[in-house]
Order: sequence, then structure tokens, then C-alpha cells
Amino acid sequence: MNELEASYAECKRLNSLHGKTYYLATLLLPKTKRKYVHALYGFARYADEIVDDLESTLSVAEKAELLGNWGKKILADLKNGTSDDAVGRALIDTVNTFNIPHAHFEAFLHSMTMDLSVQEYQSYDDLMEYVYGSAAVIGLEMVPVLGALSDGAYECAEKLGIAFQLANFIRDVGEDLDRGRIYLPIEELAEHGVTREMLEERILTPQIISALQFQISRVRELQKEAAPGIAMLAPSSRPCIEAASELYCAIVDEVEKIGYDIFNKRAKTSTARRLRVFIIAYLKRLTVSN
Repeated sequence: MNELEASYAECKRLNSLHGKTYYLATLLLPKTKRKYVHALYGFARYADEIVDDLESTLSVAEKAELLGNWGKKILADLKNGTSDDAVGRALIDTVNTFNIPHAHFEAFLHSMTMDLSVQEYQSYDDLMEYVYGSAAVIGLEMVPVLGALSDGAYECAEKLGIAFQLANFIRDVGEDLDRGRIYLPIEELAEHGVTREMLEERILTPQIISALQFQISRVRELQKEAAPGIAMLAPSSRPCIEAASELYCAIVDEVEKIGYDIFNKRAKTSTARRLRVFIIAYLKRLTVSN
């Protein structure tokens, strides 16, 4: 195995270990495309681990320095077209193969840096600065790999990426509080009578349920608006994205099933549902060529 193959293998390992739903969806792609998706995931996961590893003994300042140094190196490597980084080699090969704009990776690193200093967002517009870099650009990076048949695929991919991220925010309110963060916009929480202090008490109230219902409706609307973009992708990529859309956005269905009790239970898509979605998508995948 040469260095580039080893880099792709490391990205695949990170994907299979940390992104089980994401990894499952990649199995629906043609084999020739999977490694490139793993590379994009590997980059994002490595940076995210620096920021959010709860077992790390590093201070915020030390994490910021580590993220900054690694990020600068990766961006410089992208510009130079070569890297000796375990993840960077595969990333650069992927970026060069599909001519993915470097600005997407700059935006992602900017959002990861925000996580080290920003603990809450006053408005939805404020939150979108973070979400653009943490999620929307992931969709934008993916489109060239998946194969765009229309420029409209990019806008839809951006919306679907945002929907995925917002669904995670709803599920992970408790975990994010452990990190000192609230991603649900403060102004929108206030409209439902919810304060930061109420969330930190971790007691489910009618006001919190109302706020979560509002956020869930937004996820579903974004998913609906993104749906036409799937038909704008290469046919061989569509089953993968259909499955990813259903599985990721299904998080909000599970939040409803646990009675919105996101403080004491973790909303999780059942294995049965995962298998059903995968089998249906796999059968569709068999009907199209690579």
C-alpha cells in the first residue's frame, strides 16, 4: 500500500468508526466514488475531534493552537498540491480530482474555530454563519463527487446539509450543554418562553417542547426544499443521498417518539429502520449503472 492508498484507508477508518450512518450511506455509492467521500469525511472528522474530544486534557487555548496549526498546514498543502499529512494526502487528491473550491475548507475550519469561543447564537442568521461552514459546505463539497447534472444541485445540497446539522442540534442539546454551548437560537427560544437557564436545568417543560417542535418543522421544510436536488445528481448517486436524507432527518422523528425528552434519552434511528432504508436504496442502486 502506497502513501496515498494509506491516507484513503485512514479516512475510511475514521468514517466507519465515527460516522456509522454516513458510512452506511456511502456503501450505496459506486466503489469508484466511495474513497473520495471518505476523504472529505476524514478531513471534517479530524478537525472536529480536535475541538470536541471531551476526553482531551488540552485547554481551549491549546486546542485553538492545534487546530490553527493543522488547518493552516492543510490549506497550504491544498494550495501546493501535496501533503505529508495522513488525512491531507487523500483530501488533496480528492480536491484536485474534482476541482473542489478551497474556500469550502476554509469555511469549515472557520466554523470549527468558532466552536472554541462562541457559546450561543442570538439569531438564526447568526447561527447560519456557523452552519454554513460546519454543514452547508459539506454538501457543496460532495456534489462534484456525486455528479451534478444541474447547477441547482448545489443549492439543494446546501439546504440538505443544513437540515442534517439542525437535526443534530435538536438531538444533542444535552451533549452541547456539557460543552457549554447552545446551538438553538436564543431569540427563537425566547419566543417560546425558553431561556438558557431553563435548558441548563435539563427539565422538560411545555415551553421547551414548543421550541423543539418549531425547530423540527424547520428541519422538515429544509429537507422538502432539498429533495428536488436528488434528481439533479448522477443516477448512481441518488440512492445514497435518498437514504442519507431519510436516515439523518429521521433524527427528528425519533425526538418526537421519545416525547422530546432530549435531556434523559438519546434519539436514535432504530436498526430496523436503518436496514429497511438501506435495503430499499440498495435495490434501487442495482437498477442503475456506475
